[in-house]
Amino acid sequence: MNVDVLDESGTGVDVVTLTRLCRFVMRRMRLHPGTEMTLRLVDPATIAVLNEQWMGKKGPTDVLSFPMDELSPGRVEPGQEGSAAGSWDDQDEGYLGDIALCPQVAAQQAPAAGHGTEDEIALLTTHGILHLLGYDHATATEHAEMFGLQGRLLLEWHQVESGVDVESEGTLQ
Repeated sequence: MNVDVLDESGTGVDVVTLTRLCRFVMRRMRLHPGTEMTLRLVDPATIAVLNEQWMGKKGPTDVLSFPMDELSPGRVEPGQEGSAAGSWDDQDEGYLGDIALCPQVAAQQAPAAGHGTEDEIALLTTHGILHLLGYDHATATEHAEMFGLQGRLLLEWHQVESGVDVESEGTLQ
């Protein structure tokens, strides 16, 4: 999996860790190993322009996702739900899309969420990838599915980062 993390924000975000997080989420969602994506860390002025241009909203936002090849998670074999088993062999490789994320906005909203800036950036990165995969939160059902999956992915990511073996090469869903 090829992940480009471009830090144009001037905040000194750990791009190596974010690259690992993106690959982790992509593996857990059973994307083809040839899948590519870009995470672009931008300043508030840049995200405000993107937010107005693409969403029709004024001011900076935290994260925007721009899906490209309409890729979706790989399938889970019958009887393998919830396990690390799963397959990407039914998936095409392709360009998943681009995410624009503003670390400064993440830093502003992290205290209200009860965690630090790094955790907020990890949450927004995961959230952005799920949007690239077609997940949304417009309805209560969609919200529950997307945020539940996001929470499980982040829990497993934090376990992997702290050295707990959770079959990090496996899949989730």
